[in-house]
Amino acid sequence: MAKIDHRASRRYRAAALGAFILFPVASGCTLSDETRLAAAKRAGEITVLTYAGTTTYYETPDGAAGFEHDLAKAFADHLGLRLRVALVPRYADVLPRLLAGKGDFAAADLTDTEARRARVRFAPPYFQVHQQVVYRLGDARPANAEDLFVRDVEVQSGTPAAETLRDLKGSRPDLAWTETDIGPEQLLQLVWEGLLDLTVADSNLVTLNRQYFPELQVAFDIGKPEPVAWAFRPTDDSSLSDAASAFLQEFKRSGALAQLVDRYYGPASRSNFINLTVFRARAHDRLPNYQQLLEDAGAKYKLDWRLLAALAYQESYWNPSSVSYTGVQGFMMLTRETAAELGIDDRLDVAASIDGGARYLRELLDRLPPRTGLPDRLWFALAAYNTGLYHLEDARIITQEQGGDPDKWTDVRKRLPLLAEPKWYTRAKYGYARGDEPVRFVSRVRAYYDVLAKIDDEDKARHTTRALKLKAPAI
Repeated sequence: MAKIDHRASRRYRAAALGAFILFPVASGCTLSDETRLAAAKRAGEITVLTYAGTTTYYETPDGAAGFEHDLAKAFADHLGLRLRVALVPRYADVLPRLLAGKGDFAAADLTDTEARRARVRFAPPYFQVHQQVVYRLGDARPANAEDLFVRDVEVQSGTPAAETLRDLKGSRPDLAWTETDIGPEQLLQLVWEGLLDLTVADSNLVTLNRQYFPELQVAFDIGKPEPVAWAFRPTDDSSLSDAASAFLQEFKRSGALAQLVDRYYGPASRSNFINLTVFRARAHDRLPNYQQLLEDAGAKYKLDWRLLAALAYQESYWNPSSVSYTGVQGFMMLTRETAAELGIDDRLDVAASIDGGARYLRELLDRLPPRTGLPDRLWFALAAYNTGLYHLEDARIITQEQGGDPDKWTDVRKRLPLLAEPKWYTRAKYGYARGDEPVRFVSRVRAYYDVLAKIDDEDKARHTTRALKLKAPAI
């Protein structure tokens, strides 16, 4: 887990680090001739500058997460160093802090533009984003930039969105918008709530937030795709940026980058508006009836109750009386054979179904090879919940035969559908399977889980705020 420094800020606790105090090493090397990479290795850690957000860094029950955090953590692990995260209040503060020497590098959804390249050194890009105009479904859709002239548009100051609008104003002098300190994710929520007409945000941020706010719609893209990259101070010493370049090249070549992208953006990009809109409604009117049972089963079998809830929704839409055409029944939709193995007599008993489904998922997790790490291990267990462990093993064998990694979900996911093709299922030990079903199953459970985690975090924040108000002394 990353090591973090904290200090208070307006919206969350931000981190700041003093400059490194470097001492001469035994070889006689002095401060002036020690490279930044050597200094980091001697200190045993490397500091990354970023800000809190769904694409960069956030805390979960299992520790720090976020695409930028995990990529930076992989780089630190590659170097054999601890990762220290220095959070800054907002996007616009990242590069000034970097240039002030408050971190070794910045990983904060930074787009590599000509203007920024004059200030910092960028490593090779690892992602691309568009600037997108976002509105709420049901409102008039802006067709082009001219439509922005008569709408209320807000963006956070110092962000790529603000820069894009300033560039656009060069050819359209009458264009007006408001720049604010409110972050892009909060602005997207204001659009969703109908309190703001339009905002402009990075496409990856829009993709993730449309899971949580399904009525958000993309009107059009502004400008060209922009590469996202890590930034380093532009000194004569390029040892650290060179190491980052070599790492990113290998990380991409090995397929690990594609796996990380899929982990964070795959389910969101494959979710759809109707499912998530209905899901959010049912999360508020149906889920509370079963939440305690899910929490109890999660604690008993060491599983996140929100994952169990997402799994149950995919199976039964949280309807304890569900019965499928194949004969599976109940809240967790257990087969007759699985229920018998688990000692469950009545599959329509909600408590028994939840306990049995949780126990079955735990058994699948424990039966997978120890070498398979998280989160892939979890995606495999979910796939096995849907199609069976034996069909999953057939797909893993095909993956290995084709040169893929049988312990990576992104590789096995591509081969599961082959189990429906005669060329492959006639050779598979356990025969035919509708292999596209577990692929969709895992994708949907992951999307539902992400949305539930967001809803749960919002509920906890509201309860905390309410408790603080109740405890506040009367004035």
